[in-house]
Amino acid sequence: MDDRFNTIAGWALAGGIAALGLSIVSGMVFHSERPEKMGYVIEGVEASSEGGAAAVAPIATRLAAADVAKGEQVFKQCTACHTINAGGASGIGPNLYASVGKAHGHVPGFAYSDALKGVPGTWTFDALDAWLTSPRKYAPGTKMTFAGIANPQDRANVIAYLNSQGSNLPLPAAPAAGEEPAADNAAAEANVADPANLSNEATPAEGSPAKDPQAAVQAEKKGH
Repeated sequence: MDDRFNTIAGWALAGGIAALGLSIVSGMVFHSERPEKMGYVIEGVEASSEGGAAAVAPIATRLAAADVAKGEQVFKQCTACHTINAGGASGIGPNLYASVGKAHGHVPGFAYSDALKGVPGTWTFDALDAWLTSPRKYAPGTKMTFAGIANPQDRANVIAYLNSQGSNLPLPAAPAAGEEPAADNAAAEANVADPANLSNEATPAEGSPAKDPQAAVQAEKKGH
């Protein structure tokens, strides 16, 4: 009985030693360095820089390079809720024919959410870009459940396609490289042109009464 127990114990010990040895050897063979970039690349998600989100070109710049055909392809994901043909019926979402430039909630008879109807302004190119980025951020409380389009150029392509369907508004001019925003230039010009920002007094000359108290006394004596 003791011999049998010793044999089993011996085999168990030998198996443990063998397993430990295999573990050490496999660790040496299959050891790999930590990758420089962790995770996987997901299509459609914009890369971010160390300082935050990657900069997105203005919609005017992206529209200048927009592809209407590609926009039509991307728009196919919207057809579950929207029609875009002239006179088309509204479905879950309103008909979008000639919608660019129109007021929010312009389709008669469609039950828009109060959240969207409460957003001032019209469907400008910038407004559409913001809406397609995130409907919920553009109009908090909107009934639209669409999450948005992450790729900025895809949004521009869709907007160009929407514009080609009955609106045909002229595209905004793309800003030149390094050009200052128009708002900043306007503010600077207003600051210079505003009389409240200009002094009505000339700088006194050296030796004048305003600069030299003694000269002021002499001038007063002469006046008497």
